[in-house]
Amino acid sequence: MPSLRKAVRRRRIGSIGTKLIVFAAILLVGGFGYFIWQLPDQQIELDRNADGIVVLTGGDSRVADALALLAAGRAKRLLISGVYTGTTTNDIARQVVDYNRLLTCCVDLDYSAVNTLGNAVGTRQWMLKNGFHSLIVVTSAYHMPRALAELSRQLPEVALIPYPVVSDRLRVEPWWSNGATTKVVVSEYFKYLAAKLRMQFEAAPASS
Repeated sequence: MPSLRKAVRRRRIGSIGTKLIVFAAILLVGGFGYFIWQLPDQQIELDRNADGIVVLTGGDSRVADALALLAAGRAKRLLISGVYTGTTTNDIARQVVDYNRLLTCCVDLDYSAVNTLGNAVGTRQWMLKNGFHSLIVVTSAYHMPRALAELSRQLPEVALIPYPVVSDRLRVEPWWSNGATTKVVVSEYFKYLAAKLRMQFEAAPASS
């Protein structure tokens, strides 16, 4: 009898474990579907202005798009976050033409950020220093969900306005049709989940 009870108990535990694994898999796949559904495949038009703009470096045309928004009067200042040490506004001016005046007067460079969390922390400091209350966020479309999650955590009272940059590749072909794009999108999804999980176990930033 004891051995029978143990066998029944093991079977029940195994059944519960299997159900939990299946449930977790469904949540994971469903979450990925929602993540993909949020990604735009065309550039958007902003419907409002903000106090500041932050662009997270690392993707094609992000900085150029952010400078174009600044030139259009969408915000007062621009923060380029995650700049390589030693890079100057003159270096950027040689790569992005027609914005020399703006780079001189209205652009700040953040060298401290080495990841998305660092981008958010540096942006928080910049926003508090300038007394800004609204922010246009410029980064790649696939990176936007994680960027907004990190920024919302650091700046809970700031209005965040996403401006996702859609790559040429995503414009002309589905993400699943190219191995490199698929790898980037799937990797970003798991990074997003890891960031959300980490936030559940860390203290919220002190209020300003």
